[in-house]
Amino acid sequence: MSEVLAPGGPQAAHIAQLWWLMLAICAFVFIAVTLALGCAVLRARRATSETAPESPSTSGEKRVGLWVKAAAALSMLLLVILLGASVMTDRALARLPLDDALVVHVTANQWWWDVVYEDAQPDREFRTANELYLPTGRPVIVKLDARDVIHSFWIPSLTGKKDLLPGRTTTIQFRADKAGEYRAPCAEFCGLQHAFMTLDVVALAPASFDAWADAHRAPAATPSDPMELRGRELFVSGSCMLCHAILGTSANARSGPDLTHVASRAHLASVLPNTPVALAAWITDPQVAKPGANMPAHFLADADMRALLAYLGTLR
Repeated sequence: MSEVLAPGGPQAAHIAQLWWLMLAICAFVFIAVTLALGCAVLRARRATSETAPESPSTSGEKRVGLWVKAAAALSMLLLVILLGASVMTDRALARLPLDDALVVHVTANQWWWDVVYEDAQPDREFRTANELYLPTGRPVIVKLDARDVIHSFWIPSLTGKKDLLPGRTTTIQFRADKAGEYRAPCAEFCGLQHAFMTLDVVALAPASFDAWADAHRAPAATPSDPMELRGRELFVSGSCMLCHAILGTSANARSGPDLTHVASRAHLASVLPNTPVALAAWITDPQVAKPGANMPAHFLADADMRALLAYLGTLR
């Protein structure tokens, strides 16, 4: 909730304003109803304490009727205000200028995010996974798809929710005005690991973002160390290449996350720190950290595991 109330861009600011208005109106209604209930209880106690309760007078009945009508009219007015505020917020969200917008295609999978940065020049497109880097001050158009079940894209500090539907592409637009890291959880129950399907969102100054994007467009560097070369050979000759891709090698599968620059990511599988120890544990038995994940276990000899970790550590 604190992230929703700390907007980092205009879209989130509009939503936060609507939230504060709804909170104020709901708090007013709650207080009013509580006071009315308290008055009714006190009147009932006074009435039961009298030995011979009097019949309600006509003027008293009229007064109660007027209060009920006034409360009903006020309730309708408040509902109209909320409806109008919601419509105005929706229109404000749609008015974001999209000149020079960055276009990103995000596909949700059980349970990871595939992220493709589109470009008018196809050779400038690149792919990453479980992370979304953005330039500050520049609008972003995110195309949303789901490969298996319904997921939901939500960056509380930057924008509202948008469902990702299998077989249908949806879009959402927003802008990050404040540099920093943001949390983006999946907001639609999508299976066993729904709670651990998060997207790392990082907003950078435009120059820093351009440098990051240029680095991620480059293929993986060719290792020179014998152990790293051995690790690469294990990767491209084993079962890893059946699911993953590394640009610059013969591995080009797309059923798992792209690993071209995996060593530069903050997390593995959204839940583990990106360290050699965590990576070794993930490769050996992914089900320990993420039960239900599609990645199978790989039991490697110690020398092979060290070589594979050395190679994957060069992918920055």
